[in-house]
Amino acid sequence: MNTGWGVDEERVLGLLDAVGERSEVSQRDMAKRLGIALGLANSYLKRCVRKGYIKISDAPANRYLYYLTPKGFAEKSRLTAMYLTASLSFYRKAGESCLRVYRQCEALQWRQVVLCGVSDLAEIASLKALESGVEILGNYDPRADQKRFVNAPVWNQFNKVCACDGWIVTDLQAPTRMFEHIIELVGPERLLVPDILRLE
Repeated sequence: MNTGWGVDEERVLGLLDAVGERSEVSQRDMAKRLGIALGLANSYLKRCVRKGYIKISDAPANRYLYYLTPKGFAEKSRLTAMYLTASLSFYRKAGESCLRVYRQCEALQWRQVVLCGVSDLAEIASLKALESGVEILGNYDPRADQKRFVNAPVWNQFNKVCACDGWIVTDLQAPTRMFEHIIELVGPERLLVPDILRLE
């Protein structure tokens, strides 16, 4: 099912949220909030003005005030609904995918596994593990700064990871790179991938 949700929609919603929360928000603040370059934030802002979602007025000291128009409020509501639909769809599909992986674990007689990648998928996998006979020992992620995730340890160094039966890829940022990295470390026979990642 295609929900129509993508990076473009996410950025427009983020921009409309920023303006809706604070009319004196600067373009630099918008760019920082969206995690994009200032020029790209400016481009999104101009598009929203052109479409009639945002109105700009002058303020003292060469500043601008941004306001959501009625059309902008309607678009923000529409995009929020799309976001929730996409999020719920992802949660459902990811949950089903994790349960299929746990059935594979049980068939292989894996009782304790380590997730590979701190992400929304890892969070869903941790919750779905409660419905299976598989225990999550923790999460291995070389990029992670935190020490715990979903009440389990996070290791950013492979030599610190405790012994386990198998590994499950849960990285959403760079799943292929994580997949290849873990195969180099433990071999393909000790690694499973939820089919939602479409790596195999």
